[in-house]
Amino acid sequence: LCGDLKMQMPFPFSLLCLQVIKCKAAVVWEANKPFSIEDVEVAPPKEHEVRVKIVATGICRSDDHVITGALVMPFPIILGHEAAGVVESVGQGVTAVKPGDKVIPLFVPQCGVCPNCLNTKSNLCSKTDLGTSGGLMADGTTRFTCKGKAIHHFLGTSTFTEYTVLHESAVAKIDSAAPLEKVCLIGCGFSTGYGAALQTAKVEPGSTCAVFGLGGVGLSVIMGCKAAEASRIIAVDINSDKFAKAKELGATDCINPKDFNKPIHEVLTEMTGGGVDYSFEVIGRTDTMTAALACCQYNYGVSVIVGVPPAAQKITFDPMLLFSGRSWKGSVFGGWKSKDAVPKLVADYMKKKFVLDPLITHTLPFTKINEGFDLLRTGK
Repeated sequence: LCGDLKMQMPFPFSLLCLQVIKCKAAVVWEANKPFSIEDVEVAPPKEHEVRVKIVATGICRSDDHVITGALVMPFPIILGHEAAGVVESVGQGVTAVKPGDKVIPLFVPQCGVCPNCLNTKSNLCSKTDLGTSGGLMADGTTRFTCKGKAIHHFLGTSTFTEYTVLHESAVAKIDSAAPLEKVCLIGCGFSTGYGAALQTAKVEPGSTCAVFGLGGVGLSVIMGCKAAEASRIIAVDINSDKFAKAKELGATDCINPKDFNKPIHEVLTEMTGGGVDYSFEVIGRTDTMTAALACCQYNYGVSVIVGVPPAAQKITFDPMLLFSGRSWKGSVFGGWKSKDAVPKLVADYMKKKFVLDPLITHTLPFTKINEGFDLLRTGK
């Protein structure tokens, strides 16, 4: 209807359709405080922006890192970055999507014109809010207000709200038949882990892998290692309750560091006769990052940091770990160029090339978001 009206009316289209939306959002007013379900105002999208109705959103450890201060962002803020929804309206100049399209928000955008987007080796668009702690749209303002106060955005996505506004470079149009409550995981957790194995590490058939941390992202790393035909995939976690799911998704061995009296890197080195070919740290702790590096084969092993490193912490390690030939890499969003890759990953899911259901432990109504985070923090 809006499209038809736009064709018929000579005066500005925004006067007809693009109004402020009042809806519910989960606002974090200050650090170490629970989410507060609030009535917020969501402004219309400006030029090259898109307003999206969020249908499903996942809970990620990175969201919790903001609450605890491990990932520094300004407050008050609307968190959330792993989601799927439907375009409600678009600002001037938007051509990639239209109202009614199913989309996945992209916390790593793809502008297509910056040096990183143009480089085949890079996926971290220079327009990303990751690491800048900005919390604002490109024009330096926010699209959210609550109780007369401006509310910050998170990673350019902010999906813990019924409606959000994103730059058009931060949305990917997907298959209209895709189940949004499943493919929302492709917005972060699944893609991050799966791509860390396939895109960043480039795991090879017959290789050995160790995965530290068996949350949703760690399990997705296991799925990526299996898809790459690794011969041995060793899952490492201090919560043995996670081992059954890890084996279901492809782990060949599961070990709990608490069961040993020696450092876990020594255990893994002995298990594999000299260290694994590839290791992945999917927790976000400096001690496990160095353990993952040390458990790699000393000359050609590759270790990938997937978990978000804690703010204001440094790593101290023996430089001989790298001098002997190991490689240490980081991986954001699995190394995928987001706008290009996300629709293809959704298509692969629709073709049953991988599963997502095992990664979903609970489905909760939006108003129970604090209960969801309690489940995350207790390893459930």
